[in-house]
Amino acid sequence: MKHTFMTLAVTLIAFGSCKKESTQQAATPATETAAGAKVSAAASTISFSGYTWTVRTETGTSGPGPNYWSNSSSNVWVDANGYLHLKLRKDAGTGRWLCSEVYTNQSFGYGTYVWQVEGRVDSLDRNVVFGLFNYKSGDDGHHEMDIEFARWGNNAWPNYNYTVYPQTGSGNANYTAELKLNGSYTTYRFIRNSSSVSFSGFHGHTQAAANAFFPWTTPSGYNVSTVAMPVHMNLWLFEGNAPSNAKEVELIVHSFTFTAL
Repeated sequence: MKHTFMTLAVTLIAFGSCKKESTQQAATPATETAAGAKVSAAASTISFSGYTWTVRTETGTSGPGPNYWSNSSSNVWVDANGYLHLKLRKDAGTGRWLCSEVYTNQSFGYGTYVWQVEGRVDSLDRNVVFGLFNYKSGDDGHHEMDIEFARWGNNAWPNYNYTVYPQTGSGNANYTAELKLNGSYTTYRFIRNSSSVSFSGFHGHTQAAANAFFPWTTPSGYNVSTVAMPVHMNLWLFEGNAPSNAKEVELIVHSFTFTAL
């Protein structure tokens, strides 16, 4: 999503060794998205990191984007190591770019959310968005906590984004930074409680304080959501625009863990 800033945006650089749109809609069987795209009544599921995830698939386009979403094993799969692969690819037959999204069948509330990622998330094309987030479907602009790697179509904009949408009211709390890595293994975390959401990234697959980068917490008194919500991961195209470099993208999530408070 192209975000409206409530907090001061910060542009920094991190070195390591090792905006969603308002139309975002999670697919659920036998329903329609806000954009009118029919959702498959037989959406597939996968098992990853001890949870069951629904793989989003639709017969048309919908937000964010609008984009096409595919549950093909060429877009989403779990390998022999138990790692989740998400791919953005161009279908040779139709010429369409097919995006990927998965979301848990279980909802999560207060606790610590951690993803271990493999891939150069700092080098994504300006039109490509990779999101890790907690989201309540059907109430856009509320009940959401995002970690997003995106330049929102503009190479001049920073590529690392934290955003929290309130439980009620309008506006969001946002932090942005310029992420540059020397390797492809990173960890991302946020911690939810009744009064705040705290974020951090880490070089490598660790949460060691020495490896941390870009810590940020929502401003004091911010109206954070208290609702339990599914976890989503997606790989998509900003405003539905093809990658400017015309290259497909594949990212690997080694694990997702949730520890309740």
